[in-house]
Amino acid sequence: GLHTAGIDARHYTVIHRNLIWANRFASGVSFGPEKLIYIMGGVDNSFSTQFEPNTPIAQDNNYVFQTLVTNMRGSFQNIRNGDKFAVINSELRWPFLSYFFRRPLRSDFFKNLQLIAFGDVGTAWNGLTPYSPENVINSKEIPFGSGKIVLDSQKEPIVAGVGGGLRTRLFGYFVRFDVAWGIEDGLVKPRIFYFSLGTDF
Repeated sequence: GLHTAGIDARHYTVIHRNLIWANRFASGVSFGPEKLIYIMGGVDNSFSTQFEPNTPIAQDNNYVFQTLVTNMRGSFQNIRNGDKFAVINSELRWPFLSYFFRRPLRSDFFKNLQLIAFGDVGTAWNGLTPYSPENVINSKEIPFGSGKIVLDSQKEPIVAGVGGGLRTRLFGYFVRFDVAWGIEDGLVKPRIFYFSLGTDF
């Protein structure tokens, strides 16, 4: 059968008035003869999703279902994958118009308009730890004759992303616009834009 366990912990700190620092830690594990694969990258409910084809998927795990792990802004879906994951999200949320205006704003658009600064860090993996040899991101197979050569990929399993964005309500829907730069193997990747629906954590 398929078994999973996980945690999703959140904490919100009021910096000043309605300036909020929001933090989240989430982790999950799938175990048993059948497993769930956690595919990390991107944001929920995005209008344009892209899949990272160069991240290998373990072929010796009996994956029967998959689920997306977010937020990992600055990276495409499948930047990391495995039967375990852990992610930390930190956001500074500033509804700047309602912060400065003492009187209530009638417009739903302006009342909910927020500036966001964020950072994400995390990974998904196989094996005991992200650095275990069983984690497929840590090795690379090269066909050689009738067999294969397995090389240490020297790849950092933990990835991150930083950026900023806007939030508001439009026609009754909570909309999000983000720009993020991913960090992988100590290198900053080209920016990625996200346009998505739904509330934040």
